[in-house]
Amino acid sequence: MPDLPHLSGKEIVKLLCGMGFEAKRTRGSHCVLRKQDQGCVVPLHKEVALGTLRSALKQANVPQEDFIAAYRQK
Repeated sequence: MPDLPHLSGKEIVKLLCGMGFEAKRTRGSHCVLRKQDQGCVVPLHKEVALGTLRSALKQANVPQEDFIAAYRQK
């Protein structure tokens, strides 16, 4: 399995929005994304820890391989 890239919160939100998610609200330093019955919370930090990114992808039910493919296509 390829490694996840080190990204900022804004970059993660942009990639997930490109995958069909919609930013519903931002409160403080966290953005809530929704796609039908799936959703996740992404912290808007300069660099999001890889464990936090894995957790957000798991919440959103997005496979890591799909996320990495979307990152490489940008």
